[in-house]
Amino acid sequence: MSRVGLVVVSHSDMLANGVAELAGQMAPDVAVLPVGGTEEGGLGTDYGAVVEALADADTGLGAVVLYDLGSAKMTAEMAVESADDPSRYALVDAPLVEGAVAAAVAAQGGASLGEVAAAAERASGEAPVVASRPALHLVSDAVAAEVLLTNEVGLHARPAALLARTVAELDAEVVVRYGEEEANAASVLALMGLSAPGGKAITVVATGKDAREAVRRIEELADRGFDD
Repeated sequence: MSRVGLVVVSHSDMLANGVAELAGQMAPDVAVLPVGGTEEGGLGTDYGAVVEALADADTGLGAVVLYDLGSAKMTAEMAVESADDPSRYALVDAPLVEGAVAAAVAAQGGASLGEVAAAAERASGEAPVVASRPALHLVSDAVAAEVLLTNEVGLHARPAALLARTVAELDAEVVVRYGEEEANAASVLALMGLSAPGGKAITVVATGKDAREAVRRIEELADRGFDD
């Protein structure tokens, strides 16, 4: 199955590789290519390297391009404009780390180029955790369960990504609660923002056609320790 690719353009080779490594952990089937530094190994951007990365990241559905600073944007824009079909690439102005994580998870779930770009853009203004919440009894059709986080580190990056991907393909609205806070289960950043540690229980509340299946899948993920 082809998926939208991701290109991370930075002035620093170490930064580009670090962001790509983190995003790749969230999306093992997505091509996440880092492009950082100059050809000589200094700080800066390399137009030719970005051109090559665009071609390699596009495995059939195009690629989203993120960048860190202004001149990296200029280099990425030139590379996109020089492509045979610039419409296959989406240059996104978003926080590099948060945007890459959100885009990678969306791409892993099979989202289109526009949807992956939108996921990255939303990362810039997303409020990760919402404190106020309705009482369970006010949501009459909700399916709820207490789920023990059996893995050592709880809802850190990769488990959060697994949980988000699990519910993304279902017709259900899912909220995860820990303590007095809650997060939309479709958002990796929001789930990570809960800081729910291993050994603690979260509350999963789902509504919609696939609500029961969503809760079952999350329970199953927790039972196997999120594959950690």
